[in-house]
Amino acid sequence: MKARVHIMLKTGVLDPQGEAVRHALGSLGFGGVEGVRQGKVIELDLTETDPKKAEAEVTAMCDALLANTVIERYEVELL
Repeated sequence: MKARVHIMLKTGVLDPQGEAVRHALGSLGFGGVEGVRQGKVIELDLTETDPKKAEAEVTAMCDALLANTVIERYEVELL
């Protein structure tokens, strides 16, 4: 089973990388962009076949290592 984790900074947390991308887009003539939030996507190949167990396992991985839950939120998608 595959899992995809989408990780983004929580609302209200400053995103300097997103701001740099927004500024660069403006410099390239894309003036209609008012804000950019940058995140990351992690894909996992799991041996678990039970969807509920797989989601619980990936959630534990996120809480322990993959996401900084103080400043980031995440969503788990099973594929």
